[in-house]
Amino acid sequence: MKVLIVDDHAIVRAGLKRLLAALPNAVIREAATGRDALALYREERADIVLLDINLPGIGGLELLGRILLLDKTARVLMFSMHTEAVYAGRALQAGALGYVSKNAAPDEVLNAIRKVADGGRYIENEIAQELALQPASGGDPLKQLTERDLEILRLLGEGRSLAEIAEALGVGYKTVANTSSQIKAKLGVTRTADLIRLSIEMGVAR
Repeated sequence: MKVLIVDDHAIVRAGLKRLLAALPNAVIREAATGRDALALYREERADIVLLDINLPGIGGLELLGRILLLDKTARVLMFSMHTEAVYAGRALQAGALGYVSKNAAPDEVLNAIRKVADGGRYIENEIAQELALQPASGGDPLKQLTERDLEILRLLGEGRSLAEIAEALGVGYKTVANTSSQIKAKLGVTRTADLIRLSIEMGVAR
């Protein structure tokens, strides 16, 4: 089985290589950037790609799309530090076959790798439960947001403070603060910093 590990942290790649030693006949390649990963995938089509959602340069979701353009049958398992269901939903909608966090137990990661390599799907148990509890939204968590929600999320991603957003939209500070709290609840995060990160990673911020 050919496995391509894509993560910008050498220690993560090393840990995954040790874990994959439990799989018989695993041939492991690794890349630290999206550009290198694409080159490796073109050279030798991996049976499974373990892809970090946070990469410098070409982001994980963008790289997922590019890999699928090269090979629509590509089997990609997202392996991320993010445990929020919103990230898993976005990755699955983009074409990933699975999603596990870096907090998952080694046995669960191996199970996910085996299932996705066989063409199946796998979502980390706790994240799958959270996804199941989210309102039906066609698989895209951003569809839960109103136009005003998206505008506030975009401005947060551009680095605006709540006071600056209130001024830009012509509404009160309290209105923006309350709406931000509602957006957090809809997207399953707890901090404003998480909203800013989501805005950038999901392409809401321009």
